[in-house]
Amino acid sequence: MIIAGVDEVGRGCLAGPVVAAAVILENSITGLNDSKKISKKKREVLYSEILENATSVAVGVKWNDYIDKHNIKVASEHAMIDAINLLNVKPNKVLIDGFSLDIDIENEGIIKGDQKFEQIMAASIIAKVTRDEIMRSFHYIYPEYDFMSNSGYGTKKHLKALEKYSYTPIHRLTFKPISTDIKK
Repeated sequence: MIIAGVDEVGRGCLAGPVVAAAVILENSITGLNDSKKISKKKREVLYSEILENATSVAVGVKWNDYIDKHNIKVASEHAMIDAINLLNVKPNKVLIDGFSLDIDIENEGIIKGDQKFEQIMAASIIAKVTRDEIMRSFHYIYPEYDFMSNSGYGTKKHLKALEKYSYTPIHRLTFKPISTDIKK
């Protein structure tokens, strides 16, 4: 049976896309864990190992305008579905961190799946490193928001920059405090 693991990152961010990854692993990779539980350096090493050793890896991205139009839950689901559909090997079953999806492949949503199944752990790492790289590139365009450090999450420095400079084209306009500021 070919099993894909799926996870997403960036749901709670104020800026940037939500990124999902789907990974099919046939062999174990030492050191896999939920991307939030390992260091940046270790994530980057594992990212390379996953790309080298996985049967298939794919990424789905939904940008802030898509999130604003459809809501974060729908955007996350669509990013995951895109990632699954982009795999170059069709899985027989998909294990998803969190909730199941309405797709024509057998799938199961697993609470804390990114701590239980290697395929989901690998997807978590691919999604996290991919999204961090995207946000790092935006740091050079909008350095005052400190995207290199916060990846778009609402840190104190990011919130202060929003107060001082307002929002950028990559901010999610339906997320507070941005949506509150727009209504003023």
